[in-house]
Amino acid sequence: MSERTIYFLFTDTGTYLAKAINYYTKQSLNHVSICFDSELREVYSFGRKQPRNPFIGGFVKEDIRSEFLKRSYCAIYSYTVSEQEYETVMLRIKEIEAKKADYKYNFIGLLAVLFQVEIDRKYALFCSQFVATVCGDAEKFVFDKPTCFVTPGDIRKLDGLKLIYQGKLENYTHAFKTERKLIPGSLPSTKQSFIINISKKVKKFVIR
Repeated sequence: MSERTIYFLFTDTGTYLAKAINYYTKQSLNHVSICFDSELREVYSFGRKQPRNPFIGGFVKEDIRSEFLKRSYCAIYSYTVSEQEYETVMLRIKEIEAKKADYKYNFIGLLAVLFQVEIDRKYALFCSQFVATVCGDAEKFVFDKPTCFVTPGDIRKLDGLKLIYQGKLENYTHAFKTERKLIPGSLPSTKQSFIINISKKVKKFVIR
């Protein structure tokens, strides 16, 4: 059976809301997004629709090169799934995207996580709840709790995740720009070799 790779991007934007969540969870990197290529061209999550307004949120296609995100501290993980699982995850995301006007950011759900009160709202999700929902059929993507309780920290602990980068997000994207200049119109023959090249270029920026 053929396999595909999906990617999880964990970020800490340093906003007041992010700091508050960090305080209550005792962890950092409390925003998670999902994407389907190592260059992070299409990044999906539930978060701010307007960078300067934390109270207007919902389904978002994030621009990692934006002023809001590019200076974030991040960790990027790869995750191997079957071809069928890959297609199912993509389909679920597209279904939510098609109804994005109906969806809201689940602020109530965040409070419910703190107090361990299970609240299942049909058209309201927060970032890790969204990821857990769209990846629900992946064989290894299993939690011993409802999706409304899943946190970014829970996702980072999953077996099978491989850390490919940790540091400032803008340094990761800069590595891709450099790679393209060195090899105009082409990429290395395999994703693995490309990630190795990136790792070399951003090595001095990685925080261990």
